[in-house]
Amino acid sequence: MFVSKRRWILKTCGTTTPLKCLSQLIKLASLNGYKIITDLFYSRKNFIRPEAQVTPHKGFTEEVSYLDTLFPNGRSYCLGSMNLECWYLYTFSRSDMKLSPGHMINEGVESDPDQTIEILMQNLDQNAMSVFNKKNILSASDATSMSGIDKILPNMHIDDFLFDPCGYSMNGINEKGEYMTIHITPENLFSYVSFETNVAMTNYRNLINQVINTFKPGKFIVTIFANKCSLAYETMKELEVEYSKESHWKRTDMQCCNFPSYNLLFAQYSYNGKNNCSI
Repeated sequence: MFVSKRRWILKTCGTTTPLKCLSQLIKLASLNGYKIITDLFYSRKNFIRPEAQVTPHKGFTEEVSYLDTLFPNGRSYCLGSMNLECWYLYTFSRSDMKLSPGHMINEGVESDPDQTIEILMQNLDQNAMSVFNKKNILSASDATSMSGIDKILPNMHIDDFLFDPCGYSMNGINEKGEYMTIHITPENLFSYVSFETNVAMTNYRNLINQVINTFKPGKFIVTIFANKCSLAYETMKELEVEYSKESHWKRTDMQCCNFPSYNLLFAQYSYNGKNNCSI
């Protein structure tokens, strides 16, 4: 969880029910003077075990119905192939409302730069995943350093945790207040890694390559959100083109969405057997 003056982020896994906290969260924000929500995003990949989920997360239709009770003008989307791998998104935006540096409503003030890149990886290399098992590693800090996670975005203050018997998560934040978060399920039959950060860059290609070279997935999804004030707004075009035939990654899907406050790019890649480990 990350909390700042302008943003609240909650990232969960398993069978948790994050939507159930929204009503109370909205009440708490209102009590502290934050009475208007300018943007809301709820997103997730399709569940690996949907039958294990509980209300209101038994399906995306149920999640949308629940969110609509709180955000009557919200919109829902599905990116990717609905019968294979897909990514769900619910969004609500008040593009007519801008926030001043003092965080009070002011319609004449432009938004601050904002961006988020997420990389969702599956079919991970088991040698890379062995670091996140307590049979092989003594501590979370050892897993962080031995895996190379601490080198992905240097200068992050990291809070990491190694689960028993296996599994890993970390949250990091730098001096600018930018965050990075990683969650890992290392088991061979359903290995999964999620990476997310809001670090501003003019080019995310090197970061994407560093992440996939660290975890070595068999396939992965990249999503990039950026508003017009962001350095990343133009860099999303990087993923709109097919990469060199020398790459060992094949782009299997790509979609773009334009929202009132943000643009979104979704791209999906699968391993094609080449030796080069970069996109």
